[in-house]
Amino acid sequence: DQDTSNFGRSSSVSSGLFLVHLASCVTSVFHLFLMEPKGLQASFPCFVVHLDFTSASNLTSHVDSTLLQVDLAGALVAGGPSHTGREEHVVVEVTQADVPGSRRRRPQQVTQNWTVFLNPRRSERLVVSRTFEILSRDTVSVSIRASFQQTQAVPLLMAHQYLRASIEAQVTIAVVILAGVYMLIIFEIVHRTLAAMLGSLAALAALAVIGDRPSLTHVVEWIDFETLALLFGMMILVAIFSETGFFDYCAVKTYRLSRGRVWAMIIMLCLIAAVLSAFLDNVTTLLLFTPVTIRLCEVLNLDPRQVLIAEVIFTNIGGAATAIGDPPNVIIVSNQELRKMGLDFAGFTAHMFVGICFILLFSFPLFRLLFWNKKLYNKEPSEIVELKHEIHVWRLTAQRISPASREETAVRGLLLGKVRALEHLLARRLHTFHRQISQEDKNWETNIQELQKKHRISDKILLTKCLMVLGFVIFMFFLNSFVPGVHLDLGWIAILGAIWLLILADIHDFEIILHRVEWATLLFFAALFVLMEALAHLHLIEYVGEQTALLIKMVPEDQRLTTAIILVVWVSAIASSLIDNIPFTATMIPVLLNLSQDPEVSLPAPPLMYALALGACLGGNGTLIGASANVVCAGIAEQHGYGFSFMEFFRLGFPMMLVSCTVGMCYLLVAHVVMGWN
Repeated sequence: DQDTSNFGRSSSVSSGLFLVHLASCVTSVFHLFLMEPKGLQASFPCFVVHLDFTSASNLTSHVDSTLLQVDLAGALVAGGPSHTGREEHVVVEVTQADVPGSRRRRPQQVTQNWTVFLNPRRSERLVVSRTFEILSRDTVSVSIRASFQQTQAVPLLMAHQYLRASIEAQVTIAVVILAGVYMLIIFEIVHRTLAAMLGSLAALAALAVIGDRPSLTHVVEWIDFETLALLFGMMILVAIFSETGFFDYCAVKTYRLSRGRVWAMIIMLCLIAAVLSAFLDNVTTLLLFTPVTIRLCEVLNLDPRQVLIAEVIFTNIGGAATAIGDPPNVIIVSNQELRKMGLDFAGFTAHMFVGICFILLFSFPLFRLLFWNKKLYNKEPSEIVELKHEIHVWRLTAQRISPASREETAVRGLLLGKVRALEHLLARRLHTFHRQISQEDKNWETNIQELQKKHRISDKILLTKCLMVLGFVIFMFFLNSFVPGVHLDLGWIAILGAIWLLILADIHDFEIILHRVEWATLLFFAALFVLMEALAHLHLIEYVGEQTALLIKMVPEDQRLTTAIILVVWVSAIASSLIDNIPFTATMIPVLLNLSQDPEVSLPAPPLMYALALGACLGGNGTLIGASANVVCAGIAEQHGYGFSFMEFFRLGFPMMLVSCTVGMCYLLVAHVVMGWN
């Protein structure tokens, strides 16, 4: 029966791989033969706007097009006006003939206005875009009017591009692509990194079909290199740090503090991770915590997978408590329009911190309930578990050696011979074994003495150097968050710290350190950034925000704030569990700002932003790829031989996400609807 089930599963995987290969071939054809890279058709290659400036141009050759995309480049801002209403701006008017209802009636002229505000800092450069529906085949007129407070000149560039699909069609394509990526990851047809690469390839092919294919330069610009630099630098720091034996030492100390009580130890780890992630980036927190947790579980003969998932969940919860704990919070607090409304660092942190405290109070009992019937101890004795893990690591090492030369082939053969010898040893030891499964180790004092003799600091000099560099890096992280004068982002700080430690540690064999970097995780993030930006160009995120705003406007005025908080929390949570929360947050902020400034709606902006922050941060616990910290932890665990699947994370993370978002929503309703704490 087991052979039959394995055969069925392998057949389904083979069928899935065939479909994936077929889809990749089709998308490659789109890229290579169907479309040229997008070249903007400039109506005004470059012009200078000044006081009382007006200019117009007629556009043709749009017979097969559905949408007209107009791009403006120059000293512009992406957001709307502030409360003063005195901002200098330009107005782009698109005039075209509506479809006539009768042959005798003349077609009416339809004018659509697009107001773009100028940046007071004229050296800044930004490209903003707007799409307009093409109503008929007649000529479309585009005109520009400038509104200035004083006589001056501002250079701008305007260009236009025809698109061959409506907004609804583009959103449908984006949803299908996103669903396909999740199917590949959920059913483990391919590795999640390859799934993200295939998804980004399909999204770029969709942009090519509608006539909006970006060039390779633009695609590279979509990648967030600051995040990749942060991950790469911290991975090198942790790789060198692990050579000191510090992680083994921390594992033994944690076991001693818990006095042999496993659940006390797990709750202690989760609480420390939540508190630390409130002040450090979630990714940095898990890069430091994951090796310690894995070593601790190996010492205690625990399954690290469940403990790591718990740490990830509470890291994401704790990161929402402050304005610097999670990227969505940083984006919200950094918005200049929200700062003018009084949403500063202290006020944001005060609102979020109280809510996260309530969420933690409800999350720990639920966490214990979800683990009620789970056996954290391995069913086999530690000797058997360690031997199996050793076999897995040796086999994985042999697979990573490419037989490019005779020497490498010989080394690979030796490693595979070692695997076979260990498998024979495992078969002999599996005849008899016994271990009492308990949630409390009654012989913990004796075990502590044995563990302390076995797991010690192996290199105190290297440990001192690592602590100095890591302490300085973390100090600079804090300084970057609180002191505006520090002009180094987190990625630069991590890279500089890695270079300093490589010099101080006197690392001669640099390739050994590079082998411990999670290249698959870095490539996954790069592909994910491209995928999310391509889906944004397909108007998926913008469409979700606009539909949310329309639903809020349909509600009676006395229930509008309540409905808005509920909708924003849950739409943000569900969207952030499926797509990256950084572009979603950046897209939702102007949507919610426009909604709050609409005189027909009259909603305060701060409660909407708190709802957006809670939903975006807590929604990352919904799926394995919902937050960056989830993927980083899964990658490190996989490198150590303890990888967990999408469904293993989903069974624990999704219920925790539902409960935490419910508690957070209730807190916001009480604070802002009942008490009026706006």
